[in-house]
Amino acid sequence: MDIKKAVLKRHSVRQYKDVPIEGELVEKLNELIAQLNKASGLTFELVLDDKKAFTGPLAHYGRFENCYNYITIKGPKNMDEQVGYYGEKLVIYAQMLGLNTCWVALTYRIGGIRLKLEKGEKFYLIIAIGHGRNRGLPRRSKPMEKLCSVSGEMPEWFKNGMELAMLAPTAINQQKFLITLLENGEVEAKSFFGPCHKIDLGIVKYHFELGAEIPVKWK
Repeated sequence: MDIKKAVLKRHSVRQYKDVPIEGELVEKLNELIAQLNKASGLTFELVLDDKKAFTGPLAHYGRFENCYNYITIKGPKNMDEQVGYYGEKLVIYAQMLGLNTCWVALTYRIGGIRLKLEKGEKFYLIIAIGHGRNRGLPRRSKPMEKLCSVSGEMPEWFKNGMELAMLAPTAINQQKFLITLLENGEVEAKSFFGPCHKIDLGIVKYHFELGAEIPVKWK
């Protein structure tokens, strides 16, 4: 699947088939995870067949079903934006492999997560992954003009970047970000206070780069 098509088709999924992730899918996911761990300074880890993480009232409230596979993300403190940026690379790649995903910050049982933290490490969140029972539903988006600022005519590459940025998943669909094209050609991305807003900003920036299809000069 083309990467842009994967972005367009990818929606959060919370109900999964009771079907394991096996063989080549595991190999490909772990191959990318190794690359992301090296590039990001974070530690992504694929956990398979764990039936304890999504038990209890929070998972029931979040309507998670058959969520036995997930990716944990841990690393140094103050790397929230990198968590979003590199984590979304993994999310979109999973979509290209025919899998479904969901960013999960709260609705799991922390004591049930297979996780070992080293001294100084922070556990950020997990990404649920598996064979979805459905494809998920599209999210509503704020109008583009509420999410970006451009003086004068908007360049085509910037518009293309914004179109995919508007599809970026954000916590409770808050979309608390603003992307500004500066006069020197640099692009400034800001997030505003809200749940996981710094992680959301990393996700948004990755989507923007995919849409722009040119090297983006971030301020």
